[in-house]
Amino acid sequence: MPKGIMMKFLNSYLLSLILTFSTILPQGSAGSEASIEYSNLIDMPTAGVLKKGNVGTSFYLMPEGVVIGKIEVGVFKGFSFGISYGAANFIGVGTPDWYKLPGVNVKINLLEETETLPAFTLGFESQGKGKFYKRLSDYGLLKEGTEDIEVNRFKIKSPGFFIASSKNFQFIGFLTLHGCISYSLERDDHDKDLNLLVGAEKTLGSQLSLIAEFDFSMNDNGKYSFGDGQGYFNAGIRWSPGDGFTIGFDLRDLFSNKKLNPGAADRALKVEFIKPIF
Repeated sequence: MPKGIMMKFLNSYLLSLILTFSTILPQGSAGSEASIEYSNLIDMPTAGVLKKGNVGTSFYLMPEGVVIGKIEVGVFKGFSFGISYGAANFIGVGTPDWYKLPGVNVKINLLEETETLPAFTLGFESQGKGKFYKRLSDYGLLKEGTEDIEVNRFKIKSPGFFIASSKNFQFIGFLTLHGCISYSLERDDHDKDLNLLVGAEKTLGSQLSLIAEFDFSMNDNGKYSFGDGQGYFNAGIRWSPGDGFTIGFDLRDLFSNKKLNPGAADRALKVEFIKPIF
């Protein structure tokens, strides 16, 4: 069989498998038929908590060869616990730059969503995003006359302690609005402010969702900050082909808030799988 005909056959076969797979298996976390709540939009925590007995695994791939793996378990009703770990330069050439410590994620649902009230969740997350920097000079921002202090932070700070709220509305499918107030423990850069994040998800049919969030980065706009004080705007798309499986593609920092190499959005890929085990 000629190579061109063989490739067309394989492509058609794979497409038919995907379409069949997506129609006979339960949904993931994207689309109007989603059976799983988002634990995070992109960076911001939501009020979503894994159901009791569910286990979720995910991988997040970012620039600079960053890969972050995470496993999360719905331990009790309204309570989940997760651990994450990663490295910069995991994809690329040379030795991976492993994170010093694993990240921890804990979420407790305080109030379930009703017709009139949003859901509220209290939590803690120590996993930031991107490369981890020990000193200001490691990030490449040290200017003449600026002290080279220890910053001990991720490129995007971890949320730390947070309270998140989420409310779902029926609007040409579903529209979900999210808000979060957080207090990061990454404070060696002398910026110890609370932070505010807002976001939204809009379903596009049964399997697709568009998501967007704005991180005011009020804890990353000081003298030794990595941000320029405009806030981080991130947007992405999520597709759930079925069986708890979700694939996502993100564009990060669309407003060019980062001081280093502004003007170009970062691209990231997320793969998530959630399954009940007990």
